[in-house]
Amino acid sequence: MRVKKLNRPNKERVALIRNQATDLLWHGKITTTEAKAKYLRSYVEKLITLAVNSFEDVIKVEKTFVDEKGVKSNREVIIDGPKKLAARRKIMSKVYTVKEKRLPKEKKSVFVARTEGIKHPLIEKIFNIYAPKYAERKNELKIGGGYTRIVKVGKRIGDNADMMIIELI
Repeated sequence: MRVKKLNRPNKERVALIRNQATDLLWHGKITTTEAKAKYLRSYVEKLITLAVNSFEDVIKVEKTFVDEKGVKSNREVIIDGPKKLAARRKIMSKVYTVKEKRLPKEKKSVFVARTEGIKHPLIEKIFNIYAPKYAERKNELKIGGGYTRIVKVGKRIGDNADMMIIELI
C-alpha cells in the first residue's frame, strides 16, 4: 500500500493531520485542500469507528466515599471497561487536547458547572455524542463507515489549489 506524503517530512505530516483531525472532530467541518481532505477522511473515520465499536463497554462498580464528617457511604460508579479504555487512550494519542471555551454571555459559574469533571472535552464529545449517533446509524442502515463528506468548493486564489469542505455527516 502506498502512503501519501503530502510533500512533508513525517513529523510535519503527522502534526498536520492530527491538528486537522482535532479541528474536524471539534467543529464538525473544515475547509482544506483536496489531498489533505482525502488523507484526513480515512484518519478520522478510523477514530470514529474505534469509538463506535467500544463506547458501550462500561462497568458499574460499588465505591466507598468518605465525606468531611467522616461518614462512609457507598455509591455505584460507572467506569470505562477495558475495551473502551484502550480505545480512549488510542484516540487521545491521535488527536490534540482541546480546551472548552466559554459561550458568549455565559457566566463563569455556569461555565465551571458545565465543565466540572471533564478533563478531555474532545474525547468526551467523541464518546458521548458522535459514537452513539453513528452506532444508531450503523444499526439502522446496516453499514459501517461513511461518517464524513467531502464537498468541492472551487479553486483557492493564489495557487489555484482545489479546495474542499470535509464535514461529519
